[in-house]
Amino acid sequence: MNKSELTHKLAERAHLSKAEAARVIDTLFSAEAGIIPGVLKSGEKVQITGFGVFEPRKRKAREGYNPRTGKRMGIKESTSAVFRVGKGLRESLT
Repeated sequence: MNKSELTHKLAERAHLSKAEAARVIDTLFSAEAGIIPGVLKSGEKVQITGFGVFEPRKRKAREGYNPRTGKRMGIKESTSAVFRVGKGLRESLT
């Protein structure tokens, strides 16, 4: 399912216009101004009971290698977003 399909489903289920549904989705998920990315950028987690937890995880700096040349190189510390499935969602999938 892509964003436009999600927008269409949300509009149907919540009895919203497609424009309103798109604004809701952007408000939650937009990489630049969304609520969830904003909370993750501040270092906090977002817990949605029964669905799951979005949380930032730091990866330590480490040494790697360039697969093209085989030379060793340093990889900087980075932060990525991780999603852990909640019990309700996990049970609904099995």
